[in-house]
Amino acid sequence: MRYLLPFLALATPVAAAAQTPITKAEADILVLGSGLPLPPGTPAYGSTIIDRDRLTNEASDRVENVLKDVAGFQQFRRSDSRSANPSAQGVTLRALGGNASSRALVLLDGVPLADPFFGYIPFNALSGDRLSAVRITRGGGAGPFGAGAVAGTIELASATRADLPPYSASAFYGSRDSMSVAGAVSPDVGGGFVTLSGRFERGDGFQTTPRDQRGAATVPARYRDWSIGLRGVAPIDAETDLQFRGLVYDDQRTLRFAGADSTSTGQDASVRLVHRGPWQVDALAYVQARNFSNRVISATNLRLTLDQRNTPSTGLGGKIEIRPPVGPDHVLRIGVDARLGDGELFEDAYSTVTGQVTTRRNAGGRTSTTGLFVEDDWTIGRLVLTGGVRADRWTITDGFFRERPAAGGAATDQSFADRDGVTATGRAGALFQATSAVALRVAGYTGFRLPTLNELYRPFVVFPVTTQANADLGLEKLRGVEAGIDLTPAPRTRIGLTVFSNRLNDAIANVTIGTNLRQRRNVDAVVARGVELTAAAALGQVSFDASYAYSDAEVRGSGESAALDGFVPSQSPRHSGSATIAWTPAPDWLLSGTARYVGKQYEDDLETDVLPDAVTIDAVARIGITSHIAVVARAENLFDETVVTRNQGGSIDLGTPRTLWIGLRLN
Repeated sequence: MRYLLPFLALATPVAAAAQTPITKAEADILVLGSGLPLPPGTPAYGSTIIDRDRLTNEASDRVENVLKDVAGFQQFRRSDSRSANPSAQGVTLRALGGNASSRALVLLDGVPLADPFFGYIPFNALSGDRLSAVRITRGGGAGPFGAGAVAGTIELASATRADLPPYSASAFYGSRDSMSVAGAVSPDVGGGFVTLSGRFERGDGFQTTPRDQRGAATVPARYRDWSIGLRGVAPIDAETDLQFRGLVYDDQRTLRFAGADSTSTGQDASVRLVHRGPWQVDALAYVQARNFSNRVISATNLRLTLDQRNTPSTGLGGKIEIRPPVGPDHVLRIGVDARLGDGELFEDAYSTVTGQVTTRRNAGGRTSTTGLFVEDDWTIGRLVLTGGVRADRWTITDGFFRERPAAGGAATDQSFADRDGVTATGRAGALFQATSAVALRVAGYTGFRLPTLNELYRPFVVFPVTTQANADLGLEKLRGVEAGIDLTPAPRTRIGLTVFSNRLNDAIANVTIGTNLRQRRNVDAVVARGVELTAAAALGQVSFDASYAYSDAEVRGSGESAALDGFVPSQSPRHSGSATIAWTPAPDWLLSGTARYVGKQYEDDLETDVLPDAVTIDAVARIGITSHIAVVARAENLFDETVVTRNQGGSIDLGTPRTLWIGLRLN
């Protein structure tokens, strides 16, 4: 992980001319197959970069766990994509939690990744081998696809020609009969290249249920998933290239009880045109076809209670961004983007006595956002001023909920009123290079997030708790400010400090309204104030990276949510941290250890059920036995720390125990 200082403004003509040369991770983003270079004001918003070396050498070999290197990043639950329900894998930053939908915008090569219906991120379909770097920017966003970025933006960049060998492969065997195999071929084609990659993994899984709560139907969290990716880059001329990306994936998991199975599938495709001439252009279009299913088993009699058998959804979108030549001191961005999502659910409720279907449900709708954005970065000597505005027209349409008793009788058929509006947001920042070793920054921003189709129309059960949908949910709206200082006291040494205050008005939360009954509602606000620290240093063959976040988050509630006023949002730790030390005694050798800490969290909005804090230690050893083959050993949760991921009235789920891996990697 590398902290983006002002001199890492990623090669725009005005920003980098007099600054320290950028590192390989940042430079590789700019070569064939990438997007346009970052504007010089980007570091004003306090970004962090995770490079390819870290992405491909993490103990779990999972992107969502690498992202934990950035303190303050979290999924709704502490579990990763081997043992979490997929619909709980929404991501957020700065403890703006309490909701399983994503409050952070996640992009892959500029394309939003969130599921069109649920808003979760399909991390099982992502592989570090396919990426060159990740940039995480906390706070609101006003640039492309800025609608939805109320907690921050996570930008993943696909591996470029410079990252990809002609062929690569890996195979690992791990604890509990786990296995993972992956491979890729990346030939040059004309002046461009094509990459075809595949990944398969499976495992018998670990017991998420504590020993004293297990029964005859309790089973380990088995998982089985695969993905195939195709990416091609073709230069049209010396300044223009055309990029294509396709992805197909399938994911199957079992959680807690035999028969409590979930699946998620997806087929994604996108095309992108990048022109780097005097009039720079970044244009893209994408389509997503996703599906999800889930079976709920009663914890009391271990029979099927709900079969969420089919949840198809489709996402469509695109953007056009133009950067006209406005002189050497300005980088002006003008563009328009659009996102459309539609989906519906088909589910059957079962009697736990007879085992027969009692009710059939069908619900769904459509949402859209269409935005116009303008942003300018102005360089005045050692000072960079940046500011941007967005205007988004949003719609929530065709919402419905139908419920029909299987045995006949009165049916429910509701159609919800269409809604639309226009919301303006913006951001502004300043970056001042006080000396060659000291940079100061300040930023302010607003943002908004549209409720997902899942929040609007889909009730769900995590037995014994039922959470109702709410078709009347309003938009979440963010206001935030932050200030920071970045220090480079010595070569290869960086320290960053950020203080922030964010207020998310009308935050959507799961509000308790009865015994084992919740409903999604807009609370007055979630207010988060805190501090973020980062540090990175390298001395010879040894490197050290660390990150710490403190976020004092509280709910502001009145009226129906008055009981929540002053409480910590559910699933939101105040303290989190990560530290990695690595030793590379030779080019093909690596020894590294990572410590991660997550503070106490509350399962529910009333602070009744606690998830204790936890410290985990991971380790990786890579030993090159030839110039192209390495033996790799990995250890997750080396000291077998107990990590509680769910606690509902004492019914507990646990996170990944000690897991050991051994394998080969071929490049």
